[in-house]
Amino acid sequence: MSGPDKPKVLDEVWSDERVKSFLDLEPYDKTIQADHFVLLRAYEAMRADDFERFVGFFVAAGRNLDATDEHGETMLDRISKHGRSGDYARALENAGAKAAAGN
Repeated sequence: MSGPDKPKVLDEVWSDERVKSFLDLEPYDKTIQADHFVLLRAYEAMRADDFERFVGFFVAAGRNLDATDEHGETMLDRISKHGRSGDYARALENAGAKAAAGN
């Protein structure tokens, strides 16, 4: 059998509990900052409106929007390079995220 066993659902409604569950993710590589890892996974999995809600929960939990990856880039740096990520970048900027120095 080829292809995914479950089709991607684009209009699925994510509950607050499901969105918040990403706060509990742990990086498998301990050299990666946990806050950066969590933001990356949320960005990869969520639509922009769900990601914006997630960012609110993330900030409320006292997490670091400006955590960096192994290259010194913040999530804002990373997703600002993606052509269709404007809504995601705005969600981060509106919550106070900054680009890393020099980016």
